Amino acid sequence: MERAVVQITLFGLLLALATTLPNKDNWDIYSFHINSTVTSRYATTVISSRMANRMDESKEIEFHVRIPKNAFISKFRMFIDGEVYDGVVKGKDKAQQQYTEAVSRGQSAGIVSSVGRTLEEFKTSVTVAAHKKVTFELTYEELLKRRLGKYELQIHARPMQPVKDFKIDVFIHEKSDINFIEVKGGLSTNVLANAITKTHADKKAWVYFYPTEDQQKTCDSCGEQGMNGDLVIVYDVKRDSSMGDIKTSVGYFVHHFAPSSLARISKNVVFVIDQSGSMHGKKMQQTRTALIHILNDLAEDDHFGLITFDSSIFHWKRELVQANKENLESAKTFSREIRERGSTDINGAVLEGARMLNAHPREGSASILILLTDGDPNSGVTNLEVIQSNVRHAIANKFPLYCLGFGFDVKFEFLETMSLQNNGVARRIYEDSDAALQLKGFYEEVATPLLIDVTMTYNGGTNLTQTNFSQYYNGSEIVVAGQITDNNIETFTPQVVAISRSRKVTFSDTNSTVESTGTESDDHIQRVWAYLTVKQLLEKELLLSGPEKENVKKEALELSLKYSFVTPLTSMVVTKPQGEDTDVLLKPKEGEAPQDRRSFGGHGHVHGHMHGQHFTRVVDLISGGSGSAASRTMPAHPGMSAHPGMSVHGSVIHDITEAHPGMSGVIEHDSDIHVFTEDLILDYDFATQVSPTIVPERETNVPLSHRFLIKTENLSLPLCFDVTGDVRLKLLHHPNRELSVNGQLDSVTFGGFQRIVIHFKTDLSVEVATNEITVREGQSMSRHSGQTYFTNGRLTVIRRDQEIDVADGDTRIVILIHVKDGEEFLWPVLRQQPSDNTEGILALKPAVYEEVQQTPSTKLKIKDLEIDVTRANAVDYSIVSPPTIDCWLMSAEFALQRSLDDFIATQL
Repeated sequence: MERAVVQITLFGLLLALATTLPNKDNWDIYSFHINSTVTSRYATTVISSRMANRMDESKEIEFHVRIPKNAFISKFRMFIDGEVYDGVVKGKDKAQQQYTEAVSRGQSAGIVSSVGRTLEEFKTSVTVAAHKKVTFELTYEELLKRRLGKYELQIHARPMQPVKDFKIDVFIHEKSDINFIEVKGGLSTNVLANAITKTHADKKAWVYFYPTEDQQKTCDSCGEQGMNGDLVIVYDVKRDSSMGDIKTSVGYFVHHFAPSSLARISKNVVFVIDQSGSMHGKKMQQTRTALIHILNDLAEDDHFGLITFDSSIFHWKRELVQANKENLESAKTFSREIRERGSTDINGAVLEGARMLNAHPREGSASILILLTDGDPNSGVTNLEVIQSNVRHAIANKFPLYCLGFGFDVKFEFLETMSLQNNGVARRIYEDSDAALQLKGFYEEVATPLLIDVTMTYNGGTNLTQTNFSQYYNGSEIVVAGQITDNNIETFTPQVVAISRSRKVTFSDTNSTVESTGTESDDHIQRVWAYLTVKQLLEKELLLSGPEKENVKKEALELSLKYSFVTPLTSMVVTKPQGEDTDVLLKPKEGEAPQDRRSFGGHGHVHGHMHGQHFTRVVDLISGGSGSAASRTMPAHPGMSAHPGMSVHGSVIHDITEAHPGMSGVIEHDSDIHVFTEDLILDYDFATQVSPTIVPERETNVPLSHRFLIKTENLSLPLCFDVTGDVRLKLLHHPNRELSVNGQLDSVTFGGFQRIVIHFKTDLSVEVATNEITVREGQSMSRHSGQTYFTNGRLTVIRRDQEIDVADGDTRIVILIHVKDGEEFLWPVLRQQPSDNTEGILALKPAVYEEVQQTPSTKLKIKDLEIDVTRANAVDYSIVSPPTIDCWLMSAEFALQRSLDDFIATQL
């Protein structure tokens, strides 16, 4: 059978897709409503978008919204031509077949991943007939967490165009009187402030946000594509009873405990600060700033200690001291002199912090250990499980450990597990201009302990969520939910026992706190219990192994399925009209790499078939904004044009190459059409005859491309550029120190490097491959595989798991090993850069640009040049679990502001 084969470049296809999809002129969003109901801190939010295809032909209509990371999606449905298409939550194993088929056929592998600090993006699409309508409806649920004396409900609005009927309605109903309510966020300022109506009456509050179309175009975060920002509802409740609020309903209860009229407990706190080389620059500067602010906030009856660490440990003082004026000034002077250097001994540092606290017991005080680090342990004990075991034994449940992970180079799950093992929490600190405020903000949450050793007991209760808490802090809240045995409220007796300063206190004012809500909120209180239970089981699973771990996962999965929660253990299968793709929605854990991610965006091998049958794809919930080709499927026959020049007929080669001269192609034909790019293969099988020009099939060598990112110092999109061909790149050159680093690109499309060679002076070099490290010194040579530790003067080379750490004085390079399509490759990351003259790909400065035009095409101004750019995406391989992020794609010369030849190495 003759076959039709079209071979085109990836960039050409991306351009063809990106220039037509999405196109706001193809459809009209005539209604966009967000309705959020908060009952006793539990928020249920429904986003409803009504769209119409105004064209004379069928069009793919897209729906994508952003929701809080802490939320669980619980319902998704589409209404098309009087039919309802519901999403069904299944266990990941059950949905795995559809997921695998979707990925293998080339549908974009949409995994839930973060957008900024607090949001995730949901994205899907459906083909709508000419002049027809579709309604998308997404429901998600979350328990609002009290921090610093307030609850925050975050609603993100980005409808992608001004909408005539745009509404956000928020209704809050609490058992206690609402103390205050405020509206914040980018959508509450300036011109949009007039669109907000706020009403507050006793236990209820309403917020309405109804901006006009003109207001949606003229606000600070608005434009021709409408609004893009947050509305944040901030409130708190009055607390008349020290016991808090307890609601019960048909077999379930939820208890909110947040006593406020308590004396503060003085604290003993030790700050353990990473000063290794990777903290170089702004991170260290922001850490010093935050630390000085935190020291200013210590109360005089607090006692504190301060240690910094790299491969060694440095004490301000070896024991805790009182936070008097003299000691604070001395500690601030020490903090100002912290300088980054060396490697990272987390084990030794945390154990020393625990020793200091254990050596300083004070009756009636609360002890806290706070670790700040931006990297992985690469000095001293480096085995993560051994470190966790050592820390657990040293702390022995005496005080909590809080781990702050600075940036995305940390193994966040390691920090999270270590915190949970020691009654604390882990928090990511984002590398941004407000990092110092983030650090200070976290400290403020734990700055004022009011109770320690809190035990919540519920006689007549069963299947309880967590009931033991090491400490309760001012401005926070403890929430416990459970089932009432035999639904007998008469025998249900709650009690809280804790230590306040040095005395035992008991809270048991049940008469005024236990309230039955009847049948109105039966489902609500039960869902709060399910939500909390699943969240805590997922945390507990991190701490277990073997059969215990599997039992906890099974319990969490069963609850997720029962209550239709999309969690890291479940998937939502979104059905669509016959002949269209089925989306599979997945949600990974924090910091988890996308599972088998493959997409049109140029980061994986993609393969697809169209036989006029039902199609499956993985719904796109990705980091970044709109306009990415990553979520696109080629339209089904007939009318499969994704670009005006991409119709399937005899002149397909001519049409494509005429529109995009960089494309090349070969066709061979009968009933199958195969479209190949460097990492995209789409097979189209048609029952109808097509008649392209017949060209004998031949092998064509298409040069491989690799995509590089140039990041910015702010929240702007990074720049990206492609390097094509089998080339060697100058990664880092320091002529004064006779240091040079070169890399040989690999054969994995949009992959990385197969070899990296680091030259030190004239007679010493280290060659790194994925399977071994070769060290050459003069005439001698040694090869190392597996776990490796090598030192030669100032040079240190450490190989552990999937990374190689190379340090030479004040220069440190970490080479990460990634896997794509079964092939391993290298990616270098400059963790510590010499302060004087360096050049190379790794030494590029952050990009600085101005966006000067958005339509009809995007233009960026870099220095004095205006450049046409395309919104694309790239995998950020500088991170251990690499995310896919949006970027502005341009030529290498424009991105580098010089010729690419300047970065080509003649030899490794």
